[in-house]
Amino acid sequence: MQIFLTQWAAMLFLPLALLVSAWVMWSDMSRMKIPNKAVMVLLIGFAVLGFFALDLSAYLWRWSHFALILVIGFLMNAARMLGAGDAKFAAAIAPFVAVQDTFLVLTIFAAMIVIGFTLHRILRRIKPLREMTPEWESWSRRDYPMGLSICLTFLTYLVCGLIYGA
Repeated sequence: MQIFLTQWAAMLFLPLALLVSAWVMWSDMSRMKIPNKAVMVLLIGFAVLGFFALDLSAYLWRWSHFALILVIGFLMNAARMLGAGDAKFAAAIAPFVAVQDTFLVLTIFAAMIVIGFTLHRILRRIKPLREMTPEWESWSRRDYPMGLSICLTFLTYLVCGLIYGA
């Protein structure tokens, strides 16, 4: 497997990604909302960590990933294809991804949509789990907390970078 994310960058990014992803997954499953603060933490994290993880030209170029995915995300939100929180969070993740890894990330994302959706639908049918988290909106809503799949994609990509990175 060829991956353009370096092991060094993956190692720097992964702790932040784990913390923010846990926060986002919990929030999206419990409230069906991704906090703007989580998006800001991720962007600030990239602003700091990216400076040390990447060479200057790559670091600066990666900010365009944020802008592009934000525009695409808002267009998809306007077409009711995904939530605004999902769009903003995906845009915040975009700078962490090497452009050469786009196909890999989209492939991981496709798998994580299937895995996340299936896992979520199975887990919400487990009565003891629902009783432990009765206030979670995602258990009873028809729509799916896409933040779960977005986070799983992000984390899987970084782990792949840690293992197979340049």
